[in-house]
Amino acid sequence: MYTQALNTAEAPGAPVDAAAAARFQARIDAEQRIEPRDFMPEAYRRTLIRQISQHAHSEIVGMLPEGNWITRAPSLRRKAALLAKVQDEGGHGLYLYAAAETLGVAREALVDQLLAGVAKYSSIFNYPTLTWADIGAIGWLVDGAAIMNQIPLCRCSYGPYARAMIRICKEESFHQRQGFEIMLTLCRGTPAQKAMAQDALDRWWWPVLMMFGPPDAQSQHSQTSTRWKIKRFSNDELRQKFLDATVPQARFLGLTPPDPALAFDAETGHWRAGPIDWAEFEAVLAGNGPCNRERLEARRRAHEDGAWVRDAARAHAEKPRATKAQAA
Repeated sequence: MYTQALNTAEAPGAPVDAAAAARFQARIDAEQRIEPRDFMPEAYRRTLIRQISQHAHSEIVGMLPEGNWITRAPSLRRKAALLAKVQDEGGHGLYLYAAAETLGVAREALVDQLLAGVAKYSSIFNYPTLTWADIGAIGWLVDGAAIMNQIPLCRCSYGPYARAMIRICKEESFHQRQGFEIMLTLCRGTPAQKAMAQDALDRWWWPVLMMFGPPDAQSQHSQTSTRWKIKRFSNDELRQKFLDATVPQARFLGLTPPDPALAFDAETGHWRAGPIDWAEFEAVLAGNGPCNRERLEARRRAHEDGAWVRDAARAHAEKPRATKAQAA
């Protein structure tokens, strides 16, 4: 598959064909989808592999903060809903790894990069889930932020990625509503339950705003990804959309975002947030967040424990070939 992909793109280190690159950009500008066998610049392919693999890793690692609450959820209905959600996230990771494979990279190589700690995933999943309210906050805020980022990806210029995102966004929308309903139930419950919801909001608010990535002026990839229509909105634009949608929801719940500088700008019609601590964001990305080591250790352990399943699947896949060869 890797050789196949390179036949339709520039081989690494090869000189760029200016005419082919111009035709490629013209297709992008005309809103035409790029498919796996089409010509694509090597830089476009590398950018997609980086983004799709990080997205896939985030879905897989994102199962961990919620997974440890399945057995502790407050009712059978909550357990079943959370179990279904965690299962959905695993499926999202599989869709995305499959999309990345169409670019000529092996899924095993991507997983190895994650387990080695050299591949990034969303910074948000390096924070702990301390109470049941955190599960509501993740659904409401984290999945809400994900939807802001992912709905435009349904119009991504690369076909397999765009098509994978259609089902993912539908399921993420359900997850967001599920999280909001948990928060609403807590806020309409006892004073202690509402205080627990406020505490969860206090701890997740700033990390969620960081999810969209650094300010546009500091983003390394945003401009190129926008030109190729992999992304449709900049980091700051997506963050603003999230603020405008989420602050009214918090007010409806009777909760207060932990930002004393948060204010509504009547002139522009937008909510304005205070300064974000980007030093914290960089520290988490560098592996120094509250749960970085715990998350990677959990993934490594799961990978090792699942080796027998991969071996069995491989043996099953190879058995028909061996039988056929013997018959011949």
